[in-house]
Amino acid sequence: MKSHTFTFMGTGAGCGVPAFFCDCPACEEARRNPRARRGDCGVMVTGETRTLIDTPPDIRQYFLREGVSYVDDLVFTHWHYDHVGGLGELEYMVQLKTKAPLATYASPYTLESIGREFGYMMYCLATSPVEPFDTFAIDGVRYTALPVKHAPGTYGYLIETADTKLFYASDTGALPPETREAVRGVDILAMDATYWKHNGYPESHHSIQECIEEGLELDAGKVYLTHMCMHYAEPITLAELEEYLKQYEGRVEPAADGLSFAI
Repeated sequence: MKSHTFTFMGTGAGCGVPAFFCDCPACEEARRNPRARRGDCGVMVTGETRTLIDTPPDIRQYFLREGVSYVDDLVFTHWHYDHVGGLGELEYMVQLKTKAPLATYASPYTLESIGREFGYMMYCLATSPVEPFDTFAIDGVRYTALPVKHAPGTYGYLIETADTKLFYASDTGALPPETREAVRGVDILAMDATYWKHNGYPESHHSIQECIEEGLELDAGKVYLTHMCMHYAEPITLAELEEYLKQYEGRVEPAADGLSFAI
């Protein structure tokens, strides 16, 4: 029996779906249909302990939705606001509930950036700098930090249990060669699929089509599309996307906020 659960806490790009300022078809669909709504990206791995990857601004609402009252460890992909902006929500959890600094793993650049922006929170964190291709273990799960093409110090993580190899990269352009080889043949690939069709930032993001193409080239057993904007550069509704993905016969699916599976 698989011993851990992987949960998509949020699956949207920076401004979420719906964006408060947008009335495109994708945002209007999400206002009508809760299933189409997406908050900022983050995931959680749960076993005997809870490991949170990124602390997006929406994190308090995610915890309430999932019935989570504490986490044990933090892992960061990078330092952009949509991935660290909710860190302050954990201060009172540390003060009043767990009463111990959170083990926190990230690249040196990301930790330095978090220290500048959240200096008041550093007493809550027991930081461990992670260099490219370093591996560390939490609760019987191996995490390998793999460099990706995005901001300085950004990682995707190869997450390995006794049963499953999963690669999670919320923000990345086309994967660097060493990272590609490290994740070839993974059981599950959950990767940046920010744009529908036109990709205005190919050095730092994928389009949906590029994510699918790279995932299939790498022979991933299952591809989950995440970090989806849905409304730029060309809007696509969830209904339209699901219709488009039927051609992959279940091998490619859009991630969804709250979606969980065993790993």
